Amino acid sequence: MSDALTSEVTADETAIDTLRFLAVDMVEKANSGHPGTPMALAPLAVHVWTQHLRHLPDDPEWPNRDRFVLSCGHASALLYGLLHLAGYDLSIEELTRFRQLGSKTPGHPEYGHTVGVETTTSPLGQGISNAVGLAIAERLSASEWNRDGFPVVDHRTWVFASDGDLMEGVASEASSMAAHLGLGKLIVFWDDNHISIDGPTELSFTEDVLARYAAYGWHVERVQDGNDLDAIEKATQAALAETSKPSLVAVRTVIGYGSPHKAGSHDAHGAPLGAEETKATKRALGWPEEPAFLVPDAARIPFAQARERNRKLVEEWRELFGFYAATHPEAAKDFQDRLAGRLPEGWEEAIPAFSPSDPAIATRAASGKVLQAVAAKLPQLVGGSADLTPSNNTQIKGRSDFSRENPAGRYFRFGVREHGMGSVMNGIALSKQWIPYGATFLIFSEYMRPPIRLASLMGIGPIYIYTHDSIFLGEDGPTHQPIEQLAALRAIPGLTVLRPADANETAEAWRFAIGHRSGPSVLALSRQNLPILAETAERAREGVARGGYVLRDPEGAAPRAILLATGSEVSLCLDAQKLLAERGIPVRVVSLPSWELFAAQPASYRQEVLPTAIRTRLAVEAASPFGWHRWVGDEGEILGIEGFGASAPAKDLAKHFGFTAEGVAARIARKIG
Repeated sequence: MSDALTSEVTADETAIDTLRFLAVDMVEKANSGHPGTPMALAPLAVHVWTQHLRHLPDDPEWPNRDRFVLSCGHASALLYGLLHLAGYDLSIEELTRFRQLGSKTPGHPEYGHTVGVETTTSPLGQGISNAVGLAIAERLSASEWNRDGFPVVDHRTWVFASDGDLMEGVASEASSMAAHLGLGKLIVFWDDNHISIDGPTELSFTEDVLARYAAYGWHVERVQDGNDLDAIEKATQAALAETSKPSLVAVRTVIGYGSPHKAGSHDAHGAPLGAEETKATKRALGWPEEPAFLVPDAARIPFAQARERNRKLVEEWRELFGFYAATHPEAAKDFQDRLAGRLPEGWEEAIPAFSPSDPAIATRAASGKVLQAVAAKLPQLVGGSADLTPSNNTQIKGRSDFSRENPAGRYFRFGVREHGMGSVMNGIALSKQWIPYGATFLIFSEYMRPPIRLASLMGIGPIYIYTHDSIFLGEDGPTHQPIEQLAALRAIPGLTVLRPADANETAEAWRFAIGHRSGPSVLALSRQNLPILAETAERAREGVARGGYVLRDPEGAAPRAILLATGSEVSLCLDAQKLLAERGIPVRVVSLPSWELFAAQPASYRQEVLPTAIRTRLAVEAASPFGWHRWVGDEGEILGIEGFGASAPAKDLAKHFGFTAEGVAARIARKIG
């Protein structure tokens, strides 16, 4: 060790420089990454993690831990260094394998992949928006389980965010929500370094960010020097004291701090410093040039002290929870069941069944009935709509709105903020104690693709209710008629898309989505009324669970062709089947509500439903035909929509685009000859 790392340097200072140079060495060895932000944020990071963050590496799933979100996920080397120094199961060897295949230190933090990472952050704006959801979940859980003298849920959400995070529109949507809801346990530190990839932020970002956040209703603070720990502590204390508003603390930093030639420049942002500049930076800050990945014993001292303080907090909490369990055994059991992902016994008994004698009903309305029925058995099911509650049928009778005044509310008025809604839902889902649902029109799933993709990547289970699922929404026209959205959603790995044909398939889609906790689900639902099919009363439960099934075979003859469809087009195919039977052409009708679930079935089952010997096939879906060849084969045909729809009543659109029983029957008849 050099003299610079002896008694003349405090343990905190040693920890800060250790964190800086772990990041520099990680990026240098990988020849890839972002060293500048970790170098700038190291003082803030060490201070927050050792003085304020309540967590315990020995018990990383402690329910009442504070949540830390590195929204600027490109600075992942900072988080990995923190996790290592704090004592999480992340070895120095893993740090040396930064960004390498199979390592626990991927290019951006990934939930479920690296212990201590609370959410996957990469697309800017998503992390801070997830944090809003995490803060909402804390308030929901506190209202659900806390009792007088038993604050078993009482934690904060801490966020490091970048200029880019605050430029993204999704952060604005979520931040507006956070202020409206008065999320006082959310504290965001903004790395105000004046640098983006292109160069100085003044090239594109000159607004008064603190004034904007103050206008939202946030408490705001400014720290003029990111190396000034006293100023950081003063601002943090002010944020902690403000319990009725979320807090944004602007911390002025110098990107690449310590680098003689790259500090304060975009050159320090997204590329290694380079071997010579790395040496020069280490010399400038009094750090040994060798070895790389140096961790002096002194650097671990502040983290070890924090670990012991937090260990006592955890022990006190566990003692408190023991008394809580003795005093409120049912609540304690429910608390633990939620964390374990156990659903209440008998909840599926609440799922309603629908009769063919019932009036025709839109699947969005059937969904509302199912939601009403199961909600009484599933208090963990919470959600709302992006200002489309009457259209989406998502309100639950007897449940009030969640608000700053009413944390016991369980319905969310997300407002016209689809992107923010999706990202906040991810944060709520990450709590593991709540199952969030959010609703809008299918066309507006476009605004939600980043959080949907991240939910799939993380393997968490929000439920997306997308109504008005085809051109048959009618007069609103091409701007509102979804065409390519089903295909785009089906392209996301890990996402299960369900487009039910009637009320019974809708009920079964809900059964799947609620029980499926390892990935997100989409329910694509009709605006128009659909008949309740006789066959679904008997077959929908198994059929939807398997993604596809034979809905109806021809009477008295083997099928010569297969009609495949989803959603509202299934009943259309049944009508076409009757017409074809009158012409002596026996046809099988297959309902295929979920491609993903059907593809996961054994080949023998798929062969049973879609025998390869029957090559005459027609897929019918009022959407883009993209992807359907997987099911119809090279010789099959697809009746879909190649354009953007049109503005007209639904019946006129059906005739115009060929979605009639006569049109479908004619295509099969021509094919068979």
